[in-house]
Amino acid sequence: MNLLTGEYNNAIDEKGRLSFPGKLRAALNQNVVIVTKGSGRCLWLFTSDEWEIFQAKLMNGASMLKEKNLRVLRQLIAPAQEVEFDKNGRLSIPQSLREYAGLTKECTVLGIAKYVEIWASEAYKEYLDASEDSFKEAAEEFTDINFQ
Repeated sequence: MNLLTGEYNNAIDEKGRLSFPGKLRAALNQNVVIVTKGSGRCLWLFTSDEWEIFQAKLMNGASMLKEKNLRVLRQLIAPAQEVEFDKNGRLSIPQSLREYAGLTKECTVLGIAKYVEIWASEAYKEYLDASEDSFKEAAEEFTDINFQ
């Protein structure tokens, strides 16, 4: 898999098919991907390999006896579904996931190195506006990143 990067604005049709950015589709280099609920009312999309790594880390670090762990597993692992690209490069997003993320028309698709986020465009704009003040503080936590 190539590095997934970029921000794209694409439409989702009334049947729940998302026109997926060609550059990201080429970088995924797979016809079947895993889509699940993400943080912040977006969807997360993984290749099969990245999903296996991600879900294994979650499952290995979780206890079925801890309520907080169960909430995370129920939010991320349980709703995950395999989705296949159609011949036109669209993804049919399952209704339950579309409803969770509020995907109705305009979507913002973000490539974030090893996974993809899918947002309702208006929700993503609201997220950016609301998090602008905390961005600098959050960025400062990356203390070991230096220019060389």
